[in-house]
Amino acid sequence: MRHLLVILLLATFPAAAAEPLWEASGFANPESVLWDPAKKVLYVSNINGAPLDKDGNGYISKLSQDGKLLAEKWAMGLDGPKGMAVFKGRLYVSDIDRLVEIDSNTGKITKAYPAAGAKFLNDVTVDDKGAVYVSDMLTNTIWRLTGGKFESWLMDPQLQNPNGLKAESSRLVVAAWGPMTGEGFATKAPGGLKAVTFADKMIRDLTLPFGNLDGLESDGKGGWLVSDWVAGTLFQLDRRGQPTTLIDLPPGSADIGTIPEKGIVLVPLMMDGKVQAYGISPPSKTH
Repeated sequence: MRHLLVILLLATFPAAAAEPLWEASGFANPESVLWDPAKKVLYVSNINGAPLDKDGNGYISKLSQDGKLLAEKWAMGLDGPKGMAVFKGRLYVSDIDRLVEIDSNTGKITKAYPAAGAKFLNDVTVDDKGAVYVSDMLTNTIWRLTGGKFESWLMDPQLQNPNGLKAESSRLVVAAWGPMTGEGFATKAPGGLKAVTFADKMIRDLTLPFGNLDGLESDGKGGWLVSDWVAGTLFQLDRRGQPTTLIDLPPGSADIGTIPEKGIVLVPLMMDGKVQAYGISPPSKTH
């Protein structure tokens, strides 16, 4: 009944417009797409196998901003790379139970930070001070790297299996997968967006539950763009948390990225080996 209520709720919001721009293919289970504004390139994490296998064959591809392949295996030596974030020339990548630091000039791994007890490190975000936050979806934990120390920052079942992360000025926004049943990645109920205040780690709901949420980005207007991995839907939410269906996509729509200045959203289709780019309304300019 709860799932039906959520479906009926979402059905009341009209679909927004999104213009297909380009599609790139040939990836190996692409999980995340990230825009590097300093280098003017895109990074794509390729799991290349099962998400939890420590097989050493995961890699990062590099693309131009219009989807042209620059380097298929730009960074190698990873196991199951997923979420990414970039800060001052360092690319941070989650890799099952460690956070890997890569030199964005060379593609070489410079450091690896183990996360003892982590099971499924997923999305990565960096705050404006350079602290790196990483979600562990299977243990309801947020890890943080600061001052060279990588440690558990918050563990709480209220996170409801955290997936996507986005650091804002005073809080961490979390896209929850939803409380799991214990059978694979099935959930008892859908997840929603939550906020964790940096100052006191207080967790509060930003939205009603509405999907098995994965990627999370700002929409440049005070709201968010969120992907639903299971349904394949890409949502746009306003600052009140009201969702609108932006694009209907195949299941496996994973950790989205954006090129904010161009009003472009990038979607990795993990099950199809593709990355798709769409033009959406650019951010409103302030005067």
